[in-house]
Amino acid sequence: MNNTPKSYIFWLIGLPCSGKTTLASSLYSYLKIKNKKIIFFDGDILRKGINKDLGFSKKDRDENIRRTVELVKIFHEEGYTIIVSQITPLNQNRNLIKKAFGETVKIIYVECDLKTCINRDVKGMYKKAMNGEIKDFTGIDSKFEIPKNINLLLNTSNEKLPQTIKKIENYGDKFINSN
Repeated sequence: MNNTPKSYIFWLIGLPCSGKTTLASSLYSYLKIKNKKIIFFDGDILRKGINKDLGFSKKDRDENIRRTVELVKIFHEEGYTIIVSQITPLNQNRNLIKKAFGETVKIIYVECDLKTCINRDVKGMYKKAMNGEIKDFTGIDSKFEIPKNINLLLNTSNEKLPQTIKKIENYGDKFINSN
């Protein structure tokens, strides 16, 4: 009988500046106390490393997700709980993720209205996109499809951060404590 705890993947999706990384970091810190085999992959950091040769065309976005899935597979097979924070704008990409990991992946939609995302943008990416300096920017000239099949919805436009953090921690607890 295999006594190895089941590992889960928590994949946070949403518009740029919706709060994905903040919530993923909080979940990581919270679950790290309970599970020594946990890792966090942030889309921005992946784009500075293994995905730095990719742009934002549909083809490059698909490749970005494909590479991330392959990286996650390696750690998942070793029993790690994985947290991914990545825009993942299209339902076809989310279906690929679900197909790769089945019920062990939990898609968490960090919903946030565009106005709030723009107001939170400390890097000025939305402004650059609206001025035509950044092409294919999600939410401006590249679409973000409202997800069809998610496991958890967190609305960072309407909820205060402590409430949202508590929701994601409670959600993570359901799986980590079931092992």
